[in-house]
Amino acid sequence: MARQICQRERLSDRECEVLRWVMEGFSNAEIARQLYVSIETVKSHLRHCLSKLGARDRTQAVVLALRSGQLLLQS
Repeated sequence: MARQICQRERLSDRECEVLRWVMEGFSNAEIARQLYVSIETVKSHLRHCLSKLGARDRTQAVVLALRSGQLLLQS
């Protein structure tokens, strides 16, 4: 069965974690330090987020993840 164009893949827990840091305004290098991974790993997670969400940049990825309920605002 073919996937519908509007249907998006679910983000992994780690991808959501990276987007939470992006939402807080952290750079790739800062996120890498917080998660104890390389900058390239952070970039890879962000590429997957962009692809899965159909976003053109990290800001749009955060917005789309929030709108879709995959990323929740923490109080």
